[in-house]
Amino acid sequence: MQALLGIIFHSLGGMSSGSWYMPYDWVKKWRWEIYWITGGLFSWLIMPFIAVVFTIPDWMGILHAADGSVLRNTYIMGLLWGIGGLTYGLAIRYLGMSLGNSVLLGITSVVGSLGLPVLRNIPAMAEILPNGLSFTDLFSSPGGRIVLLGILILLTGIILSGRAGIMKDKDLRGHKEGVNTEFKLGFGLFIAIVSGVLSAFFSFGIDTGKEMGIAARELAVQASYPLLAGGEGGAPITYLFENNIIFFVILWGGLTTNLIWSIALIFRNKTGKDFIDKKTPLISNYLFCALAGTTWFLQFFFYGMGETKIGNGASSWTLHMATIILTANLWGFWRKEWKGVSKKTYNTIIVGIGAILLSVIVIGVAKWLYPELNALG
Repeated sequence: MQALLGIIFHSLGGMSSGSWYMPYDWVKKWRWEIYWITGGLFSWLIMPFIAVVFTIPDWMGILHAADGSVLRNTYIMGLLWGIGGLTYGLAIRYLGMSLGNSVLLGITSVVGSLGLPVLRNIPAMAEILPNGLSFTDLFSSPGGRIVLLGILILLTGIILSGRAGIMKDKDLRGHKEGVNTEFKLGFGLFIAIVSGVLSAFFSFGIDTGKEMGIAARELAVQASYPLLAGGEGGAPITYLFENNIIFFVILWGGLTTNLIWSIALIFRNKTGKDFIDKKTPLISNYLFCALAGTTWFLQFFFYGMGETKIGNGASSWTLHMATIILTANLWGFWRKEWKGVSKKTYNTIIVGIGAILLSVIVIGVAKWLYPELNALG
């Protein structure tokens, strides 16, 4: 039952993540940096604050009592992830929902699943990372080899998706229209790679801030909060919202990165007047930005709930990524991002997406069969 709830929560989070950018399509006459930071304030500041206030007992006390290195390192993970989040918006802008998410989140799945295991093989890094499986450990166990097979399939899917992008660029050259007007393959792929790598640092931030989540859980138990689970038959007790305090710190890092960049663009492009320009549909623009930002936050709100049910290892991260990829591609096809391409190009992106989803299933099955793979994250 706990695993089923975890799948449901992760699916809801993935659907939120795959959909949150859509409301920006309905923002009119605002430049990118204006609607990005407006929605971002809801994503990284307003909604995390509301969530932590209503779900975490004595959240300020937890922050004050937390070890300084835990707060610092969790915040740094947020800063690095924030760059990934910032470049995510640019990748979707120049590649579209379908291709952008397939390439970007495929890379994020690889880094999120194997980043820590690879770093554990570096002696200096292994001393400061949480204990767990190393990359070489994966070769010595059947479950590890299945995970590596899943990663190989995933890389194949990423390559096919990239190939479809190259074919799309050739098909649409000279007659881009609709949502493909800003399609820029080379720049978009570079941004997607940067974003894909750095976006995985959110997963690392959850591991880094675990001490705060444990403190929130202990306080919730003491106060007899609802939505506690476990405790029977030696099963560990979990609190459904314990990760919200970790998200609060990570997202401060994301807010810092995005706020600095957006303000720099506003001054450079002199677009600050958009915030109050009555020639634009101000009310609807603010509402759609708020919707985008709130939907964005829900991806991690539900991710945190799912993580309490099935852990923060490979299955949580890849299940989350798979649902995002599937949802984002459905939106991409709905937006007609592949309109006008050849049948060969269309079939290539379908096969690429299918390979990415297959890889996630393979990795998820590996963790289900071999619980020791929880130590990947």
